[in-house]
Amino acid sequence: MTKIKQIVTGTIAENCYVIYQDKTALIVDPGADFSKIMNAIEELQVMPVAILLTHCHYDHIGALEETRTTYNIPVYVSPLEKDWPMNPTLNLSQSLLKPIIAQPAEYEFETMEDYNFDGIELRVVPTPGHSPGGVSFIFSDFVITGDALFKNGVGRSDLPFSNSKDLLKGIKEQLFTLADKMLIYPGHGEKSTIGQEKLSNPFFN
Repeated sequence: MTKIKQIVTGTIAENCYVIYQDKTALIVDPGADFSKIMNAIEELQVMPVAILLTHCHYDHIGALEETRTTYNIPVYVSPLEKDWPMNPTLNLSQSLLKPIIAQPAEYEFETMEDYNFDGIELRVVPTPGHSPGGVSFIFSDFVITGDALFKNGVGRSDLPFSNSKDLLKGIKEQLFTLADKMLIYPGHGEKSTIGQEKLSNPFFN
């Protein structure tokens, strides 16, 4: 059974996730506070095999290099944002005291494709709008929605390269077609379910 652990990182409380099954793990969006991520890995007694990025804004990639080099594992990203980790203007870190410049990702996702990482199975679906290459990761019992869909909210669409129409369209087509009982784990805030968001999310009611 695939399990999930949430780790809240950074000054704006970004959710990093460790997805694990048996002794294998994936790390989703290592945003900051690498020590927290490392402690969680040690507590779970798992071995990370890859880093998956829902999108490449700075609050989701702040600990990317430290995580990648510590565990010597590859990074997967949307081809639409393949240059963002290396570019502080694109990843919105240019105004920080220490802008983020990470190395390129080793692999680019194919959206609407299934992946199997040593027994951990998922589907990558496009949920753009907050950023052009935003994706969500669908597992058997839950979906990681990045900054597309939140509990009672959606991602910002007033940022460079954001698009509100794309955001709502992607959520409706890729997420609201999932089972109502499916848990959602967003890039910020608390978990919810697809059914609850269809019923009460103010952006769709």
